[in-house]
Amino acid sequence: MGHVNRTNGGANLLALRSHNTALVLDLLRGAGAEGISRLELAERTGLTPQAVSKITARLREEGLAVEAGHRASTGGKRRTVLRLVPGAGHAVGVHLDRDALRAVLVDLAGTVVAERCAALDLGAGADAVVAAVAGEIETLAKGVWGGAWEVGPGTGSFTGAREGEDARGVRPDEGSSTGAQEGGAGDARPDAGPSASAQEGGAGAAGPGTGPATGTAGPLSDQSLPALLGVGVALPGPLDHTRGVLHRVTGFPEWDGFPLRDALGRRLGVPVVVDKDTNAAALGLAVAGERGSFAYLHLGTGLGAGLVIDGSVHRGARTGAGEFGHQVVQLDGPPCDCGDRGCVEALCLAAVARGDLAEAARVLGIAAGNLIALLDIDLVLLGGRTVATAPDAFLRGVAAVLDERARRAGEEPVPVRAAPGEVADGAAQLVLGPLFGRADA
Repeated sequence: MGHVNRTNGGANLLALRSHNTALVLDLLRGAGAEGISRLELAERTGLTPQAVSKITARLREEGLAVEAGHRASTGGKRRTVLRLVPGAGHAVGVHLDRDALRAVLVDLAGTVVAERCAALDLGAGADAVVAAVAGEIETLAKGVWGGAWEVGPGTGSFTGAREGEDARGVRPDEGSSTGAQEGGAGDARPDAGPSASAQEGGAGAAGPGTGPATGTAGPLSDQSLPALLGVGVALPGPLDHTRGVLHRVTGFPEWDGFPLRDALGRRLGVPVVVDKDTNAAALGLAVAGERGSFAYLHLGTGLGAGLVIDGSVHRGARTGAGEFGHQVVQLDGPPCDCGDRGCVEALCLAAVARGDLAEAARVLGIAAGNLIALLDIDLVLLGGRTVATAPDAFLRGVAAVLDERARRAGEEPVPVRAAPGEVADGAAQLVLGPLFGRADA
């Protein structure tokens, strides 16, 4: 087996912050088990073949990529195919709802390896909630890696690998060789686009542990892979994504000003990223392949929206965008927990509580129509556990309102679909996204 660089969580994460490396990793992830050749990587990134060889050699040395056979030749030398090693790193995604918690462990490909669900009282106080979250993450990790995982202030770590794999999550029959030696910065071709012009280590190189993530490296700097790259936490807003500080979470004003990112990071000893549940879900959908501009509307214990504009999550100047549920649509309507009256959230939840799903869907459709008129989005996706109880009723009701709106305007109606995936899965992408070049994670 090739040498594994263990200078930081088993992989040289500083090197992975390179823009060009992120481009290559993203293409390797997208290629899946079939893999992709170095020549294809060069053609699709705009990098020179030499630069691609240097990057892939380093990724193989770090256990993040392996050779996956050869592709039939169309003349000349057969092309060696490379693929991502999903088990070379992991992230935890946590969805904190007002009364429940779901935590998932995902690999680099975004596949859920393990998950846990538990009851939670978001009003129990910060110490109790942080302790509960840390305990669920510990149990989740121990279920995969056994007693090798420990959680404590500044000590979040684990060692060893799963049965049948080496320390990088590579099975013996997959093989690994160091290939070309690591070189300097990748050279972009003169005709390459802007994405290829960034040099290795350039400003566009975000990675785990940068930006909003925090946490003490501690024993992670000396452990074997699979590395836990960090924890993404998604919960109802409003909140400050950049600083990881909560604001007045609707119904739980006592959380105002609480530094959840830092508190959980200190407890776990790994980087932590905090975002709204709707943003995390929208990010997960974009990573999974949803294109263009869309709104993810989440109706559960509350109502919010995650906005993706031209392929990127839109959080706004103060990371507060998407408070969709608190647009007023009835001036003399029922009071809302936010302090206003006639909010979409209050009207929807009241209709759900009395069993009138048709009315809840109609109100949701009216609010979705307002959003379409404002942002001219391509698609509306519905999610959340309330929608999941009767997806057809909500899809029909929202679509009927949007169809009527489009008919009056002489336009094609914006399609409405049920959103695949879960919030917790998207929360894990808050950690993994920068590794693959997503600046909106």
